[in-house]
Amino acid sequence: MSRRESPPPPSPPPPPQLLGVRRGEVQCEDRPERAEPLSDAEREIIQDTWGHVYKNCEDVGVSVLIRFFVNFPSAKQYFSQFQDMEDPEEMERSSQLRHHARRVMNAINTVVENLHDPEKVSSVLALVGKAHAIKHKVEPMYFKILSGVMLEVLSEDFPEFFTAEVQMVWTKLMGAVYWHVTGAYTEVGWLQVSSSAV
Repeated sequence: MSRRESPPPPSPPPPPQLLGVRRGEVQCEDRPERAEPLSDAEREIIQDTWGHVYKNCEDVGVSVLIRFFVNFPSAKQYFSQFQDMEDPEEMERSSQLRHHARRVMNAINTVVENLHDPEKVSSVLALVGKAHAIKHKVEPMYFKILSGVMLEVLSEDFPEFFTAEVQMVWTKLMGAVYWHVTGAYTEVGWLQVSSSAV
């Protein structure tokens, strides 16, 4: 084996199941035939709760990315500027990480602002998916993992807004985001390499 093996560090108890991904797991379930559409009431819930989150978009985005990279360090392979960062405080000070956090949060903001326009949402997420597939060559499973991490952070940082019902609606939205992004991967002919082949 070419990689040095060492025992994994002890991890805190796993978070609640979000989108079928548990900490340390990188499996993806099969992509459903279509994204589950949101009702008008669900769109309103998302837009209302997002208004509170987006006021602090950069800090929330940084928290999400730090937790993502700390819990799933393999994701750092796609970011040469973060690869050597181990310390969460160092990550928090990184201007590149803050810049990427803003980009992630702004993309979600565009989706949330355009929930009434499925064509716009689809085209925005297709661009994100194609860029990550073609330019960055990011495994699509990381979108599902990032969605779960984001829902964790939002429910912890905004408990008064992210009730159980709201979390269910956001899980549905993140499932739709993942569906659109992976659709773009399929469209460009992405071939998923099994981790067992490495």
